Amino acid sequence: MRKFLATVTTLSTLAALPWLTLAADEALPKGEVILDQFVEATGGKAAYEKIHSEVATGSFELTGKGIRGSVTSFKAAPNKIYLTIDLAGIGKMEDGSNGEIAWNRSALQGPRIKEGDERAAALREATFNEPLHWRKLYKSVETVGIEKVDDKDCYKVVLTPLEGKAQTQFFDRQSHLLVKFAMTLSSPMGEVAVESRLGDYRKDGDLLTPHRLEQSAMGQQFVITIDTVKWNEEIPKSRFDLPADVAALLPKAATK
Repeated sequence: MRKFLATVTTLSTLAALPWLTLAADEALPKGEVILDQFVEATGGKAAYEKIHSEVATGSFELTGKGIRGSVTSFKAAPNKIYLTIDLAGIGKMEDGSNGEIAWNRSALQGPRIKEGDERAAALREATFNEPLHWRKLYKSVETVGIEKVDDKDCYKVVLTPLEGKAQTQFFDRQSHLLVKFAMTLSSPMGEVAVESRLGDYRKDGDLLTPHRLEQSAMGQQFVITIDTVKWNEEIPKSRFDLPADVAALLPKAATK
């Protein structure tokens, strides 16, 4: 086949071959197939359905700044999350959702309720076992090409949510694992392009999960390393309650 193609001397000749176009189309699996392959590669639908809560702990580092701290996250079905990053000499940064309201607060900026596209993205992230429920969260998924991520050939899949901006995910063609995603997030500072890389997948119980996240935005990069993941831990319901200073913002947010 390579020798035959080498004898074709013009791009117009290549484009005129209908069988070649068909072959190229067939080389790209549908986005639905790729997302379902990821579920299977990481443990399968039955393994996901066995868990209803997650507690993870690890470390945080702002690359090149000498700023480090600890990370703890709590997640519970169907859509609750609480994340805290405790930085030495700076204080806490917290992010959470009770399933309806998404918020964050920090020692530097105080409390804030997320709205609009930012809220929509936060609530999608809070969806427990999100890989199982992508059909409920996205109105379309489309494989748009093959692209290198480091040394891996990856399928590039664009996911358009029911609300908010699309994101692009990159899946290793060999392992079917998600290795990178990119999106534009709304924030108080305007729209921010964010790129995240996932790696160091390890078996935690019946599921394969990434233990390293590298994220870059606005010229800054941080790394989160996960040390422990525990499934089906008993998490007090109060863990996902709105902090008092966040709850105090609700009337103000409702009038905007």
